Amino acid sequence: MHSESEYYIMFGPDICGFGNNKVQVILHYQGKYHENNKTIKCRINKDTHLYTLIIRPNATYEVKIDNQQVATGELEDDWQFLPPRKIKDPYAWKPRKWDERLQIEDPEDKKPEDWEDFEYIPDPEAKKPDDWNEAMDGEWEGPLIPNLKYKGQWKPRIIDNPNYQGEWIHPEIDNPKYKPDPTICHYYNISVLGLDLWQVKSGSIFDNFLLTNDEEFAEEVGNKTWGIRKDIEKQWRELYEEMEKRKQEEEAKKRKEEEEEQEDDIWGLEKEENEEDPKEEPGNSDRQVQEDNRGLLGENEEVRVDQKDEL
Repeated sequence: MHSESEYYIMFGPDICGFGNNKVQVILHYQGKYHENNKTIKCRINKDTHLYTLIIRPNATYEVKIDNQQVATGELEDDWQFLPPRKIKDPYAWKPRKWDERLQIEDPEDKKPEDWEDFEYIPDPEAKKPDDWNEAMDGEWEGPLIPNLKYKGQWKPRIIDNPNYQGEWIHPEIDNPKYKPDPTICHYYNISVLGLDLWQVKSGSIFDNFLLTNDEEFAEEVGNKTWGIRKDIEKQWRELYEEMEKRKQEEEAKKRKEEEEEQEDDIWGLEKEENEEDPKEEPGNSDRQVQEDNRGLLGENEEVRVDQKDEL
């Protein structure tokens, strides 16, 4: 077997990062692979889980996680193996007078005569300049000012539509291209079981694979394997996590104590250096410079040091 080998059924958890979390149920039919239309979520935690797929002879299916049903239905409905049973009638059209409006404007509601819906009006005190030449300057228009009586745009009130007929539903007819196939997902000579694994984190274990035509037996085997271990495994995992947590806390506490000891050592050394090196007097410093210079220049040479140039 290899990555390009053909298969009948691909089933199992598909978890990748935070975006992809689903149980894959891919079935082979007439040379093509079909994915389930439903989204079946995995159980994401640190515990071991039991995944079960049941395909029945009556073209129904069931998916269980930890022996609990999470999805069920008919193969034709949840996979696109066959053309749909029904299609929209190509000769049916919505009537022109069909009213789908749930609410309408009240036709009897009228705008009041004193309703001011102009936000700006011409300034009544503005006058056309005496030197305005309409031939040269065009028609004079006075400036606009805010309308103090402005009430906003008037809208009629909304009422329920007495002629509402509801949403028009396109009638359907039997699809002439649909032909039922009672042999959907009837597989024979299944003799190989393969694993398609993509892992970026180590530690995942897959075991106890079972292929059978007895649903009760499959559930019994699951209870005798996964069912017996799940509680003990959870207890051991919680104990291990508690031990790891304590270990990390002890290591963090030890690192903190070592850092504090190093800080104390540094401050202690600086204090000792300050005690061993007292401040020198200016006179002593000058004499020391004179003696050092005499040693460098020789006994017969003099070095004059101006007291104003103190080091």
